[in-house]
Amino acid sequence: MSTTEVATSSTADLPSGEPIPSSAPAPVPIPKPLPIKEVIAAAPSNIDAFLAHVQRCLQTPSGIDTTLLFLCYTSRFSASVLEALTRPAIQRSAKQLLALAASLPPSATLVFTAKALPSHGVARILELAKRLRAFSTMLTDARTFLRLWGLLNMYFWLRRLVLARRQRAEDKKQGIKAKKEDKIENAISWLQLSTCIVFQALENGAYLSSKGVLGWAPSTQRKASLWSARFWATFVGVEVGRLFYESHKRGLRPREEKFAGGKTAQQVQAEEMEWNDSWKKSVARNLAWMPLTVHWSMEQGLLGEMAVGALASIPGVIQMRDLWRRTAE
Repeated sequence: MSTTEVATSSTADLPSGEPIPSSAPAPVPIPKPLPIKEVIAAAPSNIDAFLAHVQRCLQTPSGIDTTLLFLCYTSRFSASVLEALTRPAIQRSAKQLLALAASLPPSATLVFTAKALPSHGVARILELAKRLRAFSTMLTDARTFLRLWGLLNMYFWLRRLVLARRQRAEDKKQGIKAKKEDKIENAISWLQLSTCIVFQALENGAYLSSKGVLGWAPSTQRKASLWSARFWATFVGVEVGRLFYESHKRGLRPREEKFAGGKTAQQVQAEEMEWNDSWKKSVARNLAWMPLTVHWSMEQGLLGEMAVGALASIPGVIQMRDLWRRTAE
């Protein structure tokens, strides 16, 4: 048996809790100083890279809306969390004041001082929550303003559907064999377009009337907002159904279609993983919007402020991550 084998067999039976004793003392590691100068020197370039990335995110209308969506609802959720964290302190102070007032005779005068109120830290947290909520409200107004032009997009959506229908009719007349029309998918497209047009028209009317551009009465504005949200809820429900129908149809594809163009098994697998990832994100976004659209379509609503912020942050975070990844250099 060699010397190496003897050493290995002898140390294999030792407990693993303590290190094996050594005759030579272990060298004392020399602590390395923090590279503060390097960090400071690299800070401007890191800031420049971050700001350049943000600028790329804001170069398209969809990028602007995604960024505003992310900031709007994460700030709203943060405000709700901060208010919830300070609520026990406020309730405790209120109980103390009520107990003090109950112990005093009826003729006594109760004078409040700053010491009787919640701490200065609680007041600062509440002030931050107030500002975050105001920021969220401002961004909501900005997003509604940017959606005023949404009817233009819907016009071109309608144009594409009409041209596709005309093209199919023309091909049928000339006896050209075209791809078989998916009647379910076609019906879904027309239904979604119809709901979007009504949603956008009602939202535009209510928003412009609230700014004095149109003359709808406040009660009419309120009804328009509720019905706008109901048509949005219809669109979201149809979109969830469309996504599951698309997944079902994709699963029925024959092998020849999957491997069309000489694709290898590895390429097909990579495409499937990418498609599944995109599909799951779309489902998650729309499932998050679903209870929110129902909440906004009801007079009294269904959800609390924290639930609204949390649910709406889900599509905001998903879309912002995708946008950040797409705009990376």
